[in-house]
Amino acid sequence: MYRAPTREDLKKEIMQERLQKIIARAGIASRRHAELLIASGQVRVNGRVVRELGTKADAAKDRIEAAGKVVETNAGRRVYIVLNKPPEVVSAMADPEGRKTLRNCLRGLPERVFPVGNLEYAASGLVFLTNDGDLAAEMLDKWAQLEQVYQVKVKGMLTLADLERLGKETGVKMRTVRQPDATRGRAANYWYEARMRDTKKEELRRVLFKEKHPLEKLKRIGLGPLTVEGIPRGRYRLIEQKEAEKLRKFEGRKETKRVEMKKEKKGI
Repeated sequence: MYRAPTREDLKKEIMQERLQKIIARAGIASRRHAELLIASGQVRVNGRVVRELGTKADAAKDRIEAAGKVVETNAGRRVYIVLNKPPEVVSAMADPEGRKTLRNCLRGLPERVFPVGNLEYAASGLVFLTNDGDLAAEMLDKWAQLEQVYQVKVKGMLTLADLERLGKETGVKMRTVRQPDATRGRAANYWYEARMRDTKKEELRRVLFKEKHPLEKLKRIGLGPLTVEGIPRGRYRLIEQKEAEKLRKFEGRKETKRVEMKKEKKGI
């Protein structure tokens, strides 16, 4: 039976690396030589001999010995990245079907990072990546409550009355934006800004289809307090830890404000 990964599973996956990579980074041997050391039984993890080349370990926690030497590695810096994903790129670091992945947009980055959450293959825009397992796990725990901002292109045009009605039906806040592809002041199909929780996205798609204004393009421009503004498509920006830490507090602050407003209405 399938078991959804827990917070601890995610943290463990992010922090672990293949042994040969850890040994090579420590300067004890090249990666190829490290593989030979493993195969010949000269590598131990927490006192146990390891011979499998695919074995992973956590350099910050596990005691690793290679050819009689203790592998001492710097746990490394915490990395936080905002990437502007192009369309038709898989929101993962590898794809069994051989399609382009986020790794293609991260050439030259020495740290090993993972995307938090998903952005569908055809969509473009903001993807957050990190090697901070605690923050990633906490974000995924609250993913359904984290506000996201999209630019959506629909077939045709929606009136202000349509936007208000759709907002009430789906719980998505929508407004018109400047049309990037308009000619002579009028576009055939219009873009709108949509603020929503992740759980509302498919509901919005369903309602737009029913209203004969199917969703044609989707671009995520905001995730909690983060924005993709100023980052060219296919490029990324490193952000400071204090900026990334706002992701922990953003949803809670919004929720508190919403609760306080409800109390005011009830006269509590």
